[in-house]
Amino acid sequence: MTRNLLAAMLLFGLLSCSGPEVKTHKSNIMDTEKQNIGSVLALYPKPMTVIGAEVDGKVNWLVVGHTGIIGHDRILVSMSKSHYTSQGIKESKKLSVNLVSREMLPKADYVGSVSGASVDKSEVFEYHWGENGTPVIDDSPLTMECDVVDIYETEGFDNFVCSIANTYAAPDVLDGKGKLDYMRLKPVLFEFPTYSYLATGEIIGKCLNLDKQPGMCAKEPMAADGIVRLSKIEVWPQYLDEYIKHVTEVGEISLRTEPGVLTMYAVAEKENPYKITILETYSSKEAYDKHIASAHFLKYKQGTLHMVKSLVLSDQMPLNPANRINNFME
Repeated sequence: MTRNLLAAMLLFGLLSCSGPEVKTHKSNIMDTEKQNIGSVLALYPKPMTVIGAEVDGKVNWLVVGHTGIIGHDRILVSMSKSHYTSQGIKESKKLSVNLVSREMLPKADYVGSVSGASVDKSEVFEYHWGENGTPVIDDSPLTMECDVVDIYETEGFDNFVCSIANTYAAPDVLDGKGKLDYMRLKPVLFEFPTYSYLATGEIIGKCLNLDKQPGMCAKEPMAADGIVRLSKIEVWPQYLDEYIKHVTEVGEISLRTEPGVLTMYAVAEKENPYKITILETYSSKEAYDKHIASAHFLKYKQGTLHMVKSLVLSDQMPLNPANRINNFME
């Protein structure tokens, strides 16, 4: 028996005695109920944006639904090579990315339906020039001015890799610390397969802190028959602590689960804590009717009847409807 053969037999023996055999298990995905629907790009919905750029000395606007994030300091803006706006971006190496609110959606939809090569879209939006030299839409709640640092071409598309020069935010989408609050921002989303606009969804928890924060459903916009009301309540002193538990519970559940309940903010007088005022805001009469028919409201109402000494409901008229109160939970 040769030396090499002996060595091979010894190695085989060592491997055989090194431990239990490791078995790999590969199951076929088609054994599950999932269906293979093809090589479908399914990362939707995406934030709807209006891209601003200067083309041949004139401002032009283009709706773009395909944007992305590269690392933590770059974004990608993808558009068809045939778009009129693309040539201006290639020349200037600059663009603005304007997020779309519900209020500006009709105009955004329009600039996405006509070409700047044949229609002057420069005056569709009121705008100012940003510090980086790009047009910034006044009505957009959030705009990023960008410099194009690279262009990645794919078949039929120009994909602009951009660094962010400046970010402009409307005051009402910032929290008390000056940080962006996406519960206030509520950008319009775009879903490509059906060409549909979507609203942002509910917050279901805090990342890496999931069990410690409740979620809040997405809120409806205030309609013409929306309700702003002050509920002025006086509670019998012996029931104050118990009443506070009830009113706290119904407020938390209502804000978290009812899209039409926009505000439910209870306060007590410092000098007379038995006198409580609740600021209630409902998106519509229908939302209010649903609220007072809900199980959590009926539980509150029936559970506190004997605690309430007096109740006065006083409907209010906002002096500045644009100065809305935005809810938050913590």
